[in-house]
Amino acid sequence: MSLPALRRLADGTVKQVGPLTGTRVWTVPGRAHRPLAAPRDAPRELEPGEHTRLCAFCQDRYLETTPEKARLVGPDFTRVDRVPARALHESVAEFRRFGNLFEIVSAEYWRTNHAFTLPDDVVAWADQYLSDPAGRAHVQRLAAIRAASSNAPVELRAAAQDLVGGSHDVIVARRHVRDDATSDDDLVSSGMLTPDEHAAYMAFAVDSMREIAAAQPYAAYVSVFQNWLRPAGASFEHLHKQLVAIDEYGPQTERELALLQIDRRLYQHAVADLSVREGLIVAATDGAVAFAGVGHRYPAFEVYSTAPANHPADHSPREQRAVSDLVHALHAATGVLVPTNEEWHYRPAPAAAPMPWRIVLKWRVSNPAGFEGGTKVYVNTIDPWTLRQRVVAELHRLRAEDRIAVAVRIGDECGPADARLHYAD
Repeated sequence: MSLPALRRLADGTVKQVGPLTGTRVWTVPGRAHRPLAAPRDAPRELEPGEHTRLCAFCQDRYLETTPEKARLVGPDFTRVDRVPARALHESVAEFRRFGNLFEIVSAEYWRTNHAFTLPDDVVAWADQYLSDPAGRAHVQRLAAIRAASSNAPVELRAAAQDLVGGSHDVIVARRHVRDDATSDDDLVSSGMLTPDEHAAYMAFAVDSMREIAAAQPYAAYVSVFQNWLRPAGASFEHLHKQLVAIDEYGPQTERELALLQIDRRLYQHAVADLSVREGLIVAATDGAVAFAGVGHRYPAFEVYSTAPANHPADHSPREQRAVSDLVHALHAATGVLVPTNEEWHYRPAPAAAPMPWRIVLKWRVSNPAGFEGGTKVYVNTIDPWTLRQRVVAELHRLRAEDRIAVAVRIGDECGPADARLHYAD
């Protein structure tokens, strides 16, 4: 039986079916206005200078992360690659990229399952890093942490190569809390960045995913995501993205590729046109559009690039900025204390079917439990219409305060033309 993607019953219950996933979601009346912020411990007053050393991602603790692959410095976000351990504190990184100490897909995975060997320049970098006493001490500390977690002995040169040559990277923003923070809940989320900072953050992620894919020839896909706050899966309450190379597409991308064999303009027909009919356009720029998502387990926004390019790295700086400004605005409207997941979706390089770049932002404000596990019907506390209404109002307030990019059109300022996707032109 084919069910409509979105319908409201007589009692006000909203039933949804994800156009791309088939996930069934119900929203029952009376639950949409519950507080969104996750429960937290009472705020703790910060000691002088503590705001730069709250976690291992903070700027006073650079040596607690793996050797740095790249950083962006200064107001122009100038890129500096492969900073030596002895020079880590000679500049302040606005954003920095390094390997995850505890990878989802490890260097050993690629070596054992694909006979992958590191390129000569990466081996040379590892050796150079070890040749500096500060770098050698850095690698020794990290290798000891890895060895303790795996109960396996580690040879230092091999450890250095794995630390610099892995395919699971982290991109970390400078601030854990605001520069003027007085307590540990004055956090800096994506929405607390300026639009220019967020654009640099996103462009750095796009460049990094391209470089990871080029360095790992056995990767079929690079998963890009951001977990914000612990209820959404973050280990640290410090703004960061993760990029993980994997050797398959994953079932969701495989499902979409199968659907594209039936309808090349799947995303236009199943998502964009539905959003226009149901009045779910939240905001737009010249190059991207944001919808209140249908059929998600959590309240969610979908930001689609309207550019012809499919892969993020094939987008021009202007096209990337169009997406960035919308994602930033939605994070700002979400607020600092709401747990969120940001997920990137795009066409894998080996795939032939066209597929747009889209970013899904989910509010992790509920926990699926026994009902969902038993029925596979998920209870989402906010229906798409209410979600749109709530965020459109907040976007107008933020624009009045100059907190979001001036290029963002909001709510009824957008029209059907803004929802025209060009990925399959």
